[in-house]
Amino acid sequence: MSAWTPESWRGKTIRQMPTYPDQDALAAVERELADQPPLVFAGEARALKAQLAKVARGEAFLLQGGDCAESFKEFNTNHIRDTFMVLLQMAVVLTFAGQSPVVKIGRMAGQFAKPRSADDETQNGVTLPAYRGDIINGIDFDAASRTPDPQRMLKAYHQSSSTLNLLRAFAQGGLADLHKVHQWNLGFIEKSPQGERYQHLADMIDETLAFMSACGISPDNTPQIRETQFFTSHEALLLPYEQALTRRDSLTGNWYDCAAHMVWIGDRTRQLDSAHVEFCRGIHNPLGLKTGPSTDPDELIRLIDILNPDNEPGRLNLIVRMGADKIAEHFPALLRRVKAEGKQVVWSSDPMHGNTIKTDTGYKTRAVDSILSEVKDFFQIHSAEGTHAGGVHFEMTGRNVTECIGGAFQITEHDLAERYHSHCDPRLNADQALELAFLIAEAVKKARR
Repeated sequence: MSAWTPESWRGKTIRQMPTYPDQDALAAVERELADQPPLVFAGEARALKAQLAKVARGEAFLLQGGDCAESFKEFNTNHIRDTFMVLLQMAVVLTFAGQSPVVKIGRMAGQFAKPRSADDETQNGVTLPAYRGDIINGIDFDAASRTPDPQRMLKAYHQSSSTLNLLRAFAQGGLADLHKVHQWNLGFIEKSPQGERYQHLADMIDETLAFMSACGISPDNTPQIRETQFFTSHEALLLPYEQALTRRDSLTGNWYDCAAHMVWIGDRTRQLDSAHVEFCRGIHNPLGLKTGPSTDPDELIRLIDILNPDNEPGRLNLIVRMGADKIAEHFPALLRRVKAEGKQVVWSSDPMHGNTIKTDTGYKTRAVDSILSEVKDFFQIHSAEGTHAGGVHFEMTGRNVTECIGGAFQITEHDLAERYHSHCDPRLNADQALELAFLIAEAVKKARR
């Protein structure tokens, strides 16, 4: 292959990218971003890669979750804290069930850009550019909002910086104390219609924490109880932004995308000639690759060879997003082929993107039953093939939204209008996300046995 540079993607086929009307303004913003401090550091990305290598070997489990798309309007401390808390709650349940570490990665501090099925949108006979996320243009349907504005990249950078500061403080400042996180779980169990179903697991966690305390293992003398490691990720979609934040590591000489610890390539931009594949092959961050029902086994192997030529465990996370009605048909062939080729990858399940439906009232939603069904099939297929179900990838929020239907609290189509806040795709709310964690914990325990 040709030599890689941070800008070599510009010579490839570019998809899902906005057209900026003022190229000089775009270049000026790219230069300004290139002079800003990195959002994350190469050493942190290497630490994540080492943890994901354990996931690839079946020694840890991956939990990745957060907003469909972050927004400028809804940015505040409480939203970040609440999503962080729910991810910790889920992680405690999964850690206990799997008897192994849980690697926690947020779709946070950079998940601003979204791919679209069409470049334009038409309303009442008026056609304007599609909304592609706050880092590119505005959601309001008028010409000024929908015109791509490079200044938005600067706002996204500064919001990401503030979010990362909060996440680091939460992870190291006591909010992640295992005792506190478990107490939050008990609150959920008390109000859940299926509380008895989860009570047994919660009681065992409680007994374990009490035993540890009796042995003298407490947050005061054991940092692992009061602190946690938390990483960030987003889809590397807006390549001018990603390139501007790419830095050469002073210790290794390798290039890292310092916009996030991990970035992924979406299902719409994973073609072999893609500019996104070209960019990602040269950075040394852990990478994700969305794998859908249209993925060809031969093409997948070629992509793996491009993105992970040294077959390094922890480098590549294949994020499976088939749909509950397609995973049994399409996933086994991909899994068998990757296994037969001896490729070292993490397999994680994204049960969100293949299960989106539209209601008669015009809302996009997802059914919790379909999400759980796809995750269950993901585990069962791995069990049948003798491979590791490495993790899960959710679009979720700590807010009490009504965007996905079903779950123990039985949100209906009629309820969607009450608190539907997503700018793009529907997210699990806090109760639905934690409910799924308890249900997935059962599958994790079964796989461990």
